[in-house]
Amino acid sequence: MKRTAVLGAIILVFTATLSARAASDSAQAVQNAEAASAKWLTLVDGGDYKGSWNNAAAYFKNAVSMDGWVQQVAAVRPPLGDVISRKVVSAKYATTLPGAPDGQYVVITYATSFANKKSATETVTPMLDPDGSWRVSGYFIR
Repeated sequence: MKRTAVLGAIILVFTATLSARAASDSAQAVQNAEAASAKWLTLVDGGDYKGSWNNAAAYFKNAVSMDGWVQQVAAVRPPLGDVISRKVVSAKYATTLPGAPDGQYVVITYATSFANKKSATETVTPMLDPDGSWRVSGYFIR
């Protein structure tokens, strides 16, 4: 009976250690993804739409051509005006997303105020690219 209790305690400690490591890994992923998102948004905010495409995830580039991206974002962003403020509302780590291949993602939601739209929600989804770098794979404004 004691051997079973000891084995159960070892399994419990091992499981707790794995859970703590997974939480630490996902926290680090969120931090890295937020940094990649901020860098990428700086390009978009500055009107460097080609640069934002060049710095996007391979998945993003396979989904939309550079010219297509430039046309889409150029039609949406300039009318909103300059960014007045942007604050992270949530950042959630995920390994699966609807319509996307399994991988490592962080869905970041921002409350953003633009010069011509006081209240907007931006959603930026960085993913871990095969080379180990976090890059944006999706961007939406509501």
